[in-house]
Amino acid sequence: MATPDPESLRLLVSVGSLGSIGAAATEQRIAQPSASKRLTSLERQLGLTLLTRTRQGCTLTAAGEMVADWARTVLAHLDGLVSGAQALRARQQARLRVAASMTIAEYLAPRWISDLRAAIPDIHFELEVANSLTVAHHVRHGHADLGFVETPVAPEGVAVRYVTGDRMAVVVPPDHAWARRSTPVTATELAATPLIVRERGSGTRETLYQALEGSGTDPAAPLLELHSTTAVRNSVVAGAGPSVLGVLAVATDLAEGRVVEVAVTDIDLHRPLHAVWPAGHQLTGAAAALLAIAMRTPATFEGREGHSGTRL
Repeated sequence: MATPDPESLRLLVSVGSLGSIGAAATEQRIAQPSASKRLTSLERQLGLTLLTRTRQGCTLTAAGEMVADWARTVLAHLDGLVSGAQALRARQQARLRVAASMTIAEYLAPRWISDLRAAIPDIHFELEVANSLTVAHHVRHGHADLGFVETPVAPEGVAVRYVTGDRMAVVVPPDHAWARRSTPVTATELAATPLIVRERGSGTRETLYQALEGSGTDPAAPLLELHSTTAVRNSVVAGAGPSVLGVLAVATDLAEGRVVEVAVTDIDLHRPLHAVWPAGHQLTGAAAALLAIAMRTPATFEGREGHSGTRL
C-alpha cells in the first residue's frame, strides 16, 4: 500500500473539523474538485470509506475518525520536523566554521573576527587553531567552511585566494652572539645552527626549510621543536636560542627590545598567507564577508605576490 501524502491527510482532518469538503478545500487553498479527487484517492489507497457524503456536507465515518486521529499525530510530528529543520538551517546560515594556522589565528584573526561581528552581530563563529597542514585537511574534508594557511606553496585540493604577505625574521635573545654581529648571517650559517622551530606541518617551519633548501643548504636538527608560535616566541625571549618567526609574531618584542632581529643573506624569507575553502564551492554570506575583511590586511612587505613563484 502506498503511503498517503501529507496534503491529503491535512485535507481529511480539515473535513472532519469543518464538516464540508468545500470549506476544507478553502482552508487548504485548493479547488474543491481537486479536494474531492484527493479524498477519493486517499480512500482508495487505504481501502477504507472515510467520508459520508450528503447534500448537507460531509462527516467522517468511524474509520475516518480513527484515520484522522492518527493523521493529526503524524502531521504534528511532520510539522515539528519541518520547523526544526528550518531552525537548524537558520542556525547554520549564521554559523561560520574557520580553521587558521597559529600565526594567523593569534595575530590577525582577532581583528578580522571583531570586524565580522560588527557587520553580522548574530554570527556564531567557531575558530579551530592548527598548523597549516591540518587546516588544509579540515577544509578539504568539510570540517571548516574557510581556512587560512601560511605555507610557502598553496595546498592542493582546495580553492585558494592570496590574502596578504608576511616577512619572516631571524630573531635571537639580546645576549646572543648574533645580536652583536656587524655582518649578516649567511644561509649556510643559519642552516648549520640548531634553531627553535615549530612542528612539521607548520607553515613557519615549511617556509624556513624550503628557503634553506632553495639556497642549497640542509637544516641542522632542531634545538627545540614546539607546537605553537607563542611557545617558540617565549623560548627566544627567555634566552633559549635563535629562531625564525613571522614579523607578525615578534613585532612587539622587536620594538621593546626583548628580541633582536639579525640580518640574513642568500635566503628569501617572505611568505604568502592564503585563504582556502572547499574546492568547487563559492563563498557566500559570512564566509565571503570574512574573506573580504581579511584581504584588507596590509602585507608586512612590499608587493602582493606570493613568493612561492605562483601568482594566485
